[in-house]
Amino acid sequence: MQVAEALTIAVDQLRVGQYIHLDMKWFEHPFPFSHFKIKSEAQIKEIKALGLKCIRINPDLSDPVAPVSDVATTRPLSDTSAETVAMPVTPSAADTACEPSPIMQAKRAMLSRMREQRVQAERIENAFVDTVGIIRNIEKELYSRPQETVTQATRLVKQIADSILSAPELAIQVMNDKLGGEDLYFHSLNVTMLALMMARDLNMPPDAAGVLGLGALLHDIGRKEVPGKVLLKTEPLTPAERKLFEMHPLFGVEIAQHMKLATPVIAIIREHHEYNDGSGYPNQLQGVAINPLARLVVIANHYDELCNPANLADALTPHEALSLMFAKLRPKFDGKFLQVLIRCLGVYPPGTIVQLSNGALGMVVTVNTAKPMKPVVMVYDPEVPKDEAIYLDMESEQEVSIAKAIRPIQIAREAYNYLSPRKRVSYYFDASSKRPQGDKK
Repeated sequence: MQVAEALTIAVDQLRVGQYIHLDMKWFEHPFPFSHFKIKSEAQIKEIKALGLKCIRINPDLSDPVAPVSDVATTRPLSDTSAETVAMPVTPSAADTACEPSPIMQAKRAMLSRMREQRVQAERIENAFVDTVGIIRNIEKELYSRPQETVTQATRLVKQIADSILSAPELAIQVMNDKLGGEDLYFHSLNVTMLALMMARDLNMPPDAAGVLGLGALLHDIGRKEVPGKVLLKTEPLTPAERKLFEMHPLFGVEIAQHMKLATPVIAIIREHHEYNDGSGYPNQLQGVAINPLARLVVIANHYDELCNPANLADALTPHEALSLMFAKLRPKFDGKFLQVLIRCLGVYPPGTIVQLSNGALGMVVTVNTAKPMKPVVMVYDPEVPKDEAIYLDMESEQEVSIAKAIRPIQIAREAYNYLSPRKRVSYYFDASSKRPQGDKK
């Protein structure tokens, strides 16, 4: 099918259903996007008030209309000179004295929400960096100061668990690549975040959540006894290497006993690779034979390993990882706990590249666990600088929705560089009372 040529039309020819392009900077007009389908006469009135003499339209994306006899005023974009695409008219004093329109009020509220979103993101990233530093110190002092390490780890988990369990609302945010990494600390923190997020959804008592969090944080301590050439190997492991790697839960138990950890915490460390169908290791346990808290950590651990494998070429997107676990790997997991993970992260977990209903591309950056189908999306718009990128809170947006998830390799290089999809996905939380609401005026 041949794509129709872009056209320009006089402003007076605008009608509901046309897909238009505004040749203005994003901050010079009141709409969330510079290209969109006209939904109402009120939008046409707003467009006319911008002072443009003509507007570019995309016939392919516009609603069909009956042919008109007079086409003289409809002309291809290539026939339109730079001067024809008029600059916005400077508003008069009378115009500026008027109350802002509902559309402009919505744009101002959106800008206010975006400012709050950036401040919130920076605060969360700073907390993430601080927490990773503590975990790094814990990992380094496991042997030299075991009791002090247990105290420090317990205190950290209690702080995180108290915040997550008591918050009126919980948001999970994807971290910048520059803040994450491939070290054990980031995987341990991811699993802890996901496990405690699930504990919150399950209304788990604080004491049980504390045990869960400590077990999740320390579940992989046995990896310290596995050679780096095995842990970081990107090719398939040999049978001997696989056997050695699969001993890391038992190595972890030995370290945990040396640290005098509680029995339920040791159970999580020992059983975090035991699958519901008996296909796990080291003891091929099944179903209820696996510690309940370990069954929960198994799910958080497996999800993060799918997103962040040793070989990045094998990495799945967050959306793909959840889909695979539910569609094909479901027998491996506790069904109730798997549903909890999906319910909290939603169909589009943080880090997922998405296409919006208007065709725009974006990346999910934050998911509110109480409203997982209404995430915050960073939008790719080449007309907006990356450091001023549009953040759409889908809870507040009425005109646009998420259409589908897309693999990062499917998008153009310009969009990829702009959105910077994470090679390794790291999460942290915001236990605030509410999401940014913007200007209420």
